[in-house]
Amino acid sequence: MGLLQPESGLLFWMTLAFGAVFFLVAKFGFPVIVKAIDDRKHYIDSSLDAARKARQQLSEVETEKRMMRMEAEAERADILRTAAEERERMLTEAREQAAGERARLVAEARAEAGAEREAILRDARQQVALLAVAVTEKMLRCELQDKTSQTALAERLLDEIERPKNRTTCTPD
Repeated sequence: MGLLQPESGLLFWMTLAFGAVFFLVAKFGFPVIVKAIDDRKHYIDSSLDAARKARQQLSEVETEKRMMRMEAEAERADILRTAAEERERMLTEAREQAAGERARLVAEARAEAGAEREAILRDARQQVALLAVAVTEKMLRCELQDKTSQTALAERLLDEIERPKNRTTCTPD
C-alpha cells in the first residue's frame, strides 16, 4: 500500500502519536506560548498606556510652556515699559537740572557782569575825578600865580557857596 491509502494499523499508530504529541504540547507547550502571548499583550497594553500618559504629559508641558511664554512676554513688556518710563524720568530730571544750572550760570554771569560794570564805572569815575583834579590843579597854578588872583578866586568861591542856585561860570579876571 502506499501513502495515499494508509492501513488501519498505521492510522492507529499515527493517531496515537499525534494524540501523545498533542497532549504533551497542550500540557507543556501551549501554556508557555499562551503565557508568552499574554505577557506580550500586557507589555503592549502597558506600552500603550505609557504612550497615552506621555502624550498627556507632553500636552500638559506644551500648555505649561505656552503659559510660561505668555508670562515671559508679559514680563518683558512690563520691563520694557518700566525701562521707558525710567528713561523718560531720567531725561526729564536731566533737563530740569540743566535748566536750573543754566539759570544759575546766567544769574551768576549777570551778577558778575553787573559787578564788573560797577567796578568799571567806579574806576572811570575815579579816573575822571583824578583827571579833573589834575586839570584843575594845572589851571589853578597858571591862574593863581599872584596874590590878587588868589584872593579874587576865594571870594568868588565863597559867593557860589552862599548862592548855590546862581551858578556863576569861572571867568578869568
